[in-house]
Amino acid sequence: MSGPDIVDVALVAPRYLAGGGDPAWVTAPLHRSCNWSAQPNPLVPHVALTSPDSRAVLRLGPDPDGPWWTLQHAPMDKRRAWSVSFGARTPVEIIAGFTDTLTDPAAAQAPAPDPYEPLRQAGWFEGHDHDGLTSPDGLAHVEHFTHGFTDCWFARTAVSEDPEALIWHAYLSGDTPAHLITGFTRALAEEAPLPRDPNPLRVPLNARRQARVITTQRLATEADFALERRVTDLADRSKQPVPAPMPPRAPQPRRTR
Repeated sequence: MSGPDIVDVALVAPRYLAGGGDPAWVTAPLHRSCNWSAQPNPLVPHVALTSPDSRAVLRLGPDPDGPWWTLQHAPMDKRRAWSVSFGARTPVEIIAGFTDTLTDPAAAQAPAPDPYEPLRQAGWFEGHDHDGLTSPDGLAHVEHFTHGFTDCWFARTAVSEDPEALIWHAYLSGDTPAHLITGFTRALAEEAPLPRDPNPLRVPLNARRQARVITTQRLATEADFALERRVTDLADRSKQPVPAPMPPRAPQPRRTR
């Protein structure tokens, strides 16, 4: 009687060097756990998912001259329209940090966070010749850029300043809610390595010398059902009651002498 199947898994750190990964890590929970509708077209290599309220659309498609991932959100209440985009080799787990926060009913009820804070806590530092924060190894950078009428956040991972050394980049418009940007930076700052296929071609070529890769073995069932567990966990999250937003604290009366 044969034992359980064992597979090799590469654990890549830092996670922003791991490469894209399986897009289903993002698309499957949106569709199956959060009820985003899909418009299948077998003749077109694109995915389009629309939120239940029809205000947000996520598009994924191979584009050699632009970002593979784009998410656009229509105006809502007093908030203007916003959009984000991610390059093809942006790790799906980092993109999921954004989409998981977007679909979390409780996230919007919390106080507005500082998107830089998760990076600071992870040891990212301020550069001397530019704004924003840079990862401890100097390979990843996040910046809130404001100048004139321009207001946006962008992130990039590159092994040098040479344009050919760029691994991936992300753009988040300035009207993107702060808690969603923080969901992205929190996932970016996490120290846990990301599992990938041990095939060296799965890790971006220009990142292999910089990444720390440890090959380990896992049960095939553990690797196969990781996505299913994620779908189930996010479906259970949506069933939890949403806490009421905290009422604003009344200002303390000023003391007079």
